[in-house]
Amino acid sequence: MDGQVVILDGGLATELEAAGIKIQGDPLWSARLLHTNPQAIKDAHQRFLSSGADVLTTATYQASVDGFMKHLGMTSEEAIQLMMSGVQIARDAVQDFKTRTSDNKVPLVAGSVGPYGAFLYDGSEYTGTYEETMSGEEFKAWHRPQVQCLVSAGADLIAMETIPSLKEAEALVELLREFPNTKAWLSFSCKDQKCISTGRTFAEAIQVANRSKQLVAVGVNCCPPPLITPLLTSASQHKPPDVSWVVYPNSGEEWIQNIGWKTDKSKTTFADLSLEWKKQGAKWIGNNISVSFFPSENKV
Repeated sequence: MDGQVVILDGGLATELEAAGIKIQGDPLWSARLLHTNPQAIKDAHQRFLSSGADVLTTATYQASVDGFMKHLGMTSEEAIQLMMSGVQIARDAVQDFKTRTSDNKVPLVAGSVGPYGAFLYDGSEYTGTYEETMSGEEFKAWHRPQVQCLVSAGADLIAMETIPSLKEAEALVELLREFPNTKAWLSFSCKDQKCISTGRTFAEAIQVANRSKQLVAVGVNCCPPPLITPLLTSASQHKPPDVSWVVYPNSGEEWIQNIGWKTDKSKTTFADLSLEWKKQGAKWIGNNISVSFFPSENKV
């Protein structure tokens, strides 16, 4: 995939809901299906692959060992095994895809690590307000079991995504050093054209990539598409030259607690925006939307 745009899969939860599966209101989000309906996750993975995705992201964004123990009544060992199963389900989907197509590409499996705010299930992954109550070491201690599970299960890389806080991002990059053979991307949630969710500038936040040789990309996800170009422009002078941009916005929705996603009716063509991001140096491009967006997306 060197030198080419890498197409990420879409929003797994969005795709599952489009298939009629209820996820809204669940503190485990789509991660509960690892326990109750793993076939639905595999089927969604396969639809993304059939639509052209080069990367599958595991159903572990809102998963954690503590969360599984709390909400599913599992032991620590059971929770660890369930966390690891997210990688195996994606790997099985890749294997099935390879056996039924003549395509020589081998899709990657990215182990999803969401922010601490996703566990809190209060919308704070879009504000980062919890950073005031957490130290860097506490962030590392929280994320360590999840990263350990995903690495041990054989994820090709780690997707540290929707991170609203620079403090949490710094802790994740430090934690990554404990797994020296593991690559990752780091993407932030952003509130406007210049700032991540906590209000720190995106230009400042992405400089954390200078501290790691393990990051393949840094960028932004789960924000309205019109924010992407100005965000990348604002930080273009600060991104390490050997690190690519990763971008995968939503379709312009706003998250409203206890209601869900509020959709912006005015949408810009995703394919046109993708070409623009590619010109800005984005190599890893996707969306947080369902598989229905893939035909136009593949024009990149």
